[in-house]
Amino acid sequence: MKHKWLEIAEQEMGQHEVKGKVDNPRIVEYHSTTTLRADNDEVPWCSSFVNWCVEQAGIKGTGSAAAKSWLNWGRTIAVPEEGCICVIKQKRTGHDAATGSTSGYHVAFWLKEEGGRAFLLGGNQADQVKVSSFGLKSYEICGYRMPIPEIEPAICH
Repeated sequence: MKHKWLEIAEQEMGQHEVKGKVDNPRIVEYHSTTTLRADNDEVPWCSSFVNWCVEQAGIKGTGSAAAKSWLNWGRTIAVPEEGCICVIKQKRTGHDAATGSTSGYHVAFWLKEEGGRAFLLGGNQADQVKVSSFGLKSYEICGYRMPIPEIEPAICH
């Protein structure tokens, strides 16, 4: 069974930045789930997208526009599963054209690993929501995260 937030993310595939002075209102909506609340689609938005997807699924996100913030969210899982939140970091320093990141960090939804590449569905991947593959010689996996399951309230008799 596919996680609800991954289904939501898949429905957003194809959303992309608009070049020039016009902005994609959907990307601005993604930003509204973070404290940054950017009003344009040129601000890096991978974490905004993940926040928006999990919130649409009824789960509280990090509220941060920083990809690295997801390393302190939910619970760590040792073995990735489809739809888990994955934080990666490019091994070299400087601007990352694939993700728009200047910090080197990127967050997206894990799909699979194949041929030494991590396949992730995320926002701000080549300026759009899409599936991209990241070579594990160029990127390190910083962590896999899942939401903490809601604790059932005690039933009193």
